[in-house]
Amino acid sequence: MKLKRSYDKKIAGVCGGIAEWMGLDPTMVRIAYVLVSIFSVGFPGILVYIILWIVMPPPESE
Repeated sequence: MKLKRSYDKKIAGVCGGIAEWMGLDPTMVRIAYVLVSIFSVGFPGILVYIILWIVMPPPESE
Protein backbone atom coordinates (compact mmCIF):
# COMPACT_ATOMS: atom_id res chain seq x y z
CA MET A 1 0.00 0.00 0.00
CA LYS A 2 1.25 3.45 -0.91
CA LEU A 3 1.68 6.14 1.76
CA LYS A 4 -0.88 8.89 1.15
CA ARG A 5 -3.15 11.15 3.15
CA SER A 6 -6.45 9.69 4.28
CA TYR A 7 -10.13 10.59 4.09
CA ASP A 8 -10.19 9.62 7.79
CA LYS A 9 -8.88 12.99 8.86
CA LYS A 10 -9.15 15.51 11.65
CA ILE A 11 -6.90 18.19 10.10
CA ALA A 12 -5.17 17.11 6.89
CA GLY A 13 -5.29 13.31 6.92
CA VAL A 14 -1.58 12.82 7.68
CA CYS A 15 -1.98 10.65 10.80
CA GLY A 16 -4.89 8.78 9.21
CA GLY A 17 -2.74 8.06 6.16
CA ILE A 18 0.16 6.86 8.29
CA ALA A 19 -2.24 4.62 10.25
CA GLU A 20 -3.68 3.10 7.06
CA TRP A 21 -0.18 2.55 5.66
CA MET A 22 1.01 0.82 8.85
CA GLY A 23 -2.26 -1.04 9.49
CA LEU A 24 -2.92 0.71 12.82
CA ASP A 25 -5.85 2.49 14.44
CA PRO A 26 -5.84 6.18 13.38
CA THR A 27 -6.76 7.34 16.89
CA MET A 28 -3.74 5.58 18.38
CA VAL A 29 -1.43 7.15 15.78
CA ARG A 30 -2.85 10.60 16.56
CA ILE A 31 -2.42 10.11 20.31
CA ALA A 32 1.14 8.83 19.86
CA TYR A 33 2.01 11.76 17.57
CA VAL A 34 0.68 14.32 20.06
CA LEU A 35 2.47 12.67 23.00
CA VAL A 36 5.78 12.47 21.14
CA SER A 37 5.39 16.12 20.08
CA ILE A 38 4.67 17.26 23.64
CA PHE A 39 7.27 15.20 25.50
CA SER A 40 10.12 15.53 23.02
CA VAL A 41 11.50 19.05 23.05
CA GLY A 42 13.78 18.34 20.07
CA PHE A 43 10.89 17.03 17.92
CA PRO A 44 9.16 19.93 16.14
CA GLY A 45 5.80 18.18 15.75
CA ILE A 46 3.90 20.95 14.00
CA LEU A 47 6.68 21.57 11.48
CA VAL A 48 6.96 17.85 10.65
CA TYR A 49 3.17 17.62 10.28
CA ILE A 50 3.11 20.55 7.84
CA ILE A 51 5.96 19.05 5.81
CA LEU A 52 4.17 15.69 5.65
CA TRP A 53 0.95 17.48 4.63
CA ILE A 54 2.79 19.03 1.68
CA VAL A 55 4.81 15.94 0.70
CA MET A 56 2.19 13.19 1.07
CA PRO A 57 -0.09 12.80 -1.95
CA PRO A 58 -3.82 13.36 -1.39
CA PRO A 59 -6.18 10.41 -1.06
CA GLU A 60 -7.39 8.84 -4.27
CA SER A 61 -10.95 9.57 -5.35
CA GLU A 62 -13.51 7.00 -4.28
